[in-house]
Amino acid sequence: MEMGTSKNPLFLCFILIFMVSSTISQVEVVTHLCSNRGNYTSDSVYKQNLATALSSIVSDTQIDYGFYNFTAGQEPDKVHAVALCLGVVSVEKCRSCLNASTRRILEDCPNQKEAIGWYTDCMIRYSNRTIFGVRNDRVLEPVFISGQNASDIDGYTQSLSDLLQRLRNEAASGDSRRKSAVGEIGAPKLGTIFGHLQCTPDLSSVDCNNCLVTAADRVPTGSTGTRIFLTSCYLRYENRLFYDPSPPPPPPAGGVPSPPLSPPPTPDNNSNTARTVIIVVVSIVSAIILVVGIFIILRLRKRKHKTPEEKFDGVSFGDTTGEISSVETIQYDFDTIKVATNDFSTENKLGQGGFGAVYRGKLPNGQQIAVKRLANNSQQGDLEFKNEVLLVVKLQHRNLVRLLGFCLQKTERLLIYEFVPNASLDHFIFGMISYSTLFLLSLWSHWKSHPIPFIWLTKLSTYMDDDVDFEKRSQLDWDRRFKIINGIARGMLYLHEDSRLRIVHRDLKASNILLDEEMNPKIADFGMARLFEVDETQGNTSRIVGTYGYMAPEYLMHGQFSVKSDVFSFGVLVLEIVSGQKNNCFRNGEKVEDLSSCAWKNWRAGTTTNVIDQTLSVGSKIEMMRCIHIGLLCVQENAADRPTMASVVLMLSSFSLTLPVPAEPAFFMHSNIDESNTLPKSDLWLETIQSSHYENTPVQALKNDPSISELHPR
Repeated sequence: MEMGTSKNPLFLCFILIFMVSSTISQVEVVTHLCSNRGNYTSDSVYKQNLATALSSIVSDTQIDYGFYNFTAGQEPDKVHAVALCLGVVSVEKCRSCLNASTRRILEDCPNQKEAIGWYTDCMIRYSNRTIFGVRNDRVLEPVFISGQNASDIDGYTQSLSDLLQRLRNEAASGDSRRKSAVGEIGAPKLGTIFGHLQCTPDLSSVDCNNCLVTAADRVPTGSTGTRIFLTSCYLRYENRLFYDPSPPPPPPAGGVPSPPLSPPPTPDNNSNTARTVIIVVVSIVSAIILVVGIFIILRLRKRKHKTPEEKFDGVSFGDTTGEISSVETIQYDFDTIKVATNDFSTENKLGQGGFGAVYRGKLPNGQQIAVKRLANNSQQGDLEFKNEVLLVVKLQHRNLVRLLGFCLQKTERLLIYEFVPNASLDHFIFGMISYSTLFLLSLWSHWKSHPIPFIWLTKLSTYMDDDVDFEKRSQLDWDRRFKIINGIARGMLYLHEDSRLRIVHRDLKASNILLDEEMNPKIADFGMARLFEVDETQGNTSRIVGTYGYMAPEYLMHGQFSVKSDVFSFGVLVLEIVSGQKNNCFRNGEKVEDLSSCAWKNWRAGTTTNVIDQTLSVGSKIEMMRCIHIGLLCVQENAADRPTMASVVLMLSSFSLTLPVPAEPAFFMHSNIDESNTLPKSDLWLETIQSSHYENTPVQALKNDPSISELHPR
C-alpha cells in the first residue's frame, strides 16, 4: 500500500502537467484589437468594474448557449462586456476558452478601455460604451488564408457563393440565443467545401446578414480556405471538415446532477488524503521548476551556438509573430517551387530586381506563377521580404499584382506571385537593350583608354532603337497607353485612400508595372512600401530607398515621404509613357535633356506635341497633351502643389475639368545639353549614359545626410 501511495502522486503529477499544457494550447490568440479610445490606471474604478464584468462571464454556469452580456459599475466608469463561443464547440470547450481568454485579453491589451480578442473557440469584447445590439463591421487583421488556389476558379467561386449565401440566411434567421450555421457543398475538382458563419445573437436579422455580407466581400478569389473575423460576426470555410458535424447537446437548464454522496471519511483516510495532497503539490511545483529550468538552459545554449543558417531563419519576422500568423497558411514548400521553376533554371528567369531574380514556374495543378527569389547576401532584403509579405497579402485590387504565397526555408526566401505574361512596361516603351549595351560599350572604351567615337555610338543607338524600341512601342498604341495610365492611377488611389491600409509605394517606376494578357497594368514590388496610420500624412526615414529619377526632391534630399512622393513618381511615369523615352535622357536630335524639364519648356512654349512619342500617329492628341499637363502637375517641386491621386483620377476621367497651371518641375534644367557644352561630345555621351545607368539603379540603403545632393546625376 505504501508503494502504491508513493507512485500515485507522480502519476497524478504527469496527468496535471498534461492538463495544464492542454489548457495553454487552447488559449491561442487568433487575432485581437486594442482600441485607442482611452486608458485606465491600475488603481482606477474602471479596472475594478472590468474585473467584475469579466469574472461574471467566467462564473456564470447557467448560460449554455454560448453568448454572455454583462455590465458593471456606473457612468463614466461603466464597463460593457460581451462574450461569444463558436457554435461548433461544446459547452466544456466554451467555458474553458472563456476562462483563459478573459485573462489573456488583459495581457494583450493592458490598460485599454476598449478591446476585442478572437481566440481558438471564443471571442471576448469589452468597452466603456454600449456595444450590446450594435453592429460593428470592423474587420480584424489578419485575414487567414489557409488554402491554395482552386484549379477551377470560376466553378469554385460559384459553389462557395451558393454555400455562403445559404449559411448567411440560416445564421441571420437565428434567435436571440444563437445565430450560427454550418454546412457543406460540392465543389468542382475539390470535393466538398465546409463552411461556418456566425453573428453575435444580440444583432437583428438584418444586421447579422449585413455583417456577414461584409465578411463575404473580403473572401479572396480562388482561395480554398479562409477565416475572416469581424467585431460582430465570423466567417470560415475550408475544403476539409473542421468542425464536429454533431456536437454534444448543451446540458439541461437545471445543471448536471450531483454525484452520489460518498461515505464519511475515516481518520486514516483523512491522514492519507492530506499526505497525498502535499506530495502532489510538491511534485507539481518541482516538475514545473525542472521543466522551466531545462527550457531556459536549452534556449540559452541554442542562442549561443546558433549556426549561420539558423540565424538566417530568424527572419521569420522576428517580433511580428502575430502578423506572420496571418500568412502562414499560404506558405509553399521549397521543393514544390524548385520543381515548378525547373530548379531556378536560366531558361525560366524573367529578370533581375534590386534584391534578387524573378523566375517563371508552373505548379502541379497547371497554374503559372512568378517566383521572386531574394538574394542571400542582402540583409536589407530580409526587411523588404517581411514587409512585402505582410503588406501585399492584405491588398486586393485588379491593378495590383496578386501575392499567392511565400516560402521560408533556411537561406531561401521566395515570394510567389500570379504570373503576368507580358513582362513589365519598360520592355515596351524603352530600348532596354540599346541603353544597357551602350553603357557597357562606353565603360569598356573608357577602361581600355580607347574611346569609341561619339558618332559610332549614336549610329549604334539609332540602329538598336529602330530594331527594338519602335517594334515594341508599336504594340502600345495610344488607347492602350491611356488605359495603362488610368489603371496605374486607380491602383495608386487604392493604395493611398481606398484600401483598409494607407500605403506609400516609394518605388513606382516603369519596371514595376507589369502588363497582363490584355495589357492591363498591375503595380508590383512592394518591398519598399511604407504603411501609414490613418491620421498620418508624412513620414521620415534615414534610409533613402527607391530609384533615381523617380524620387521626389523632399524624399531624396531630406528623407521625407508621403503620398505626394508617389504622385511625383507617377508624374514621371506618365511623361515616360507619353514620350516613350526615359526620364533622364529625352533625346531631341543630338540634344539630351531631362524629360520633365523638356516637357515643361515645351508646354510653356505651346509645342507640347514635341514631347509625344513619334510612333503615336493615331490617337487623341488632346488626351496626350492633357496627360503631359497632368504629369507636369505631379512633378512640381513643392509637394503641396501636387494633386492627390483622387484628383488625378478625376482629371483623367473628366475632360470638362479645367487643369491648373503647373509650376516649374523639380530638378529643372535651365540649359540643354548640346554642342555648346564645354565637354567633348564623346565624354558628354559617356557621362549621359553613366547618369542614365545610375539614375535607374535602385538605391538600397543611402544615409540621409547633406552629401546626398552630390549623388544626384543632374
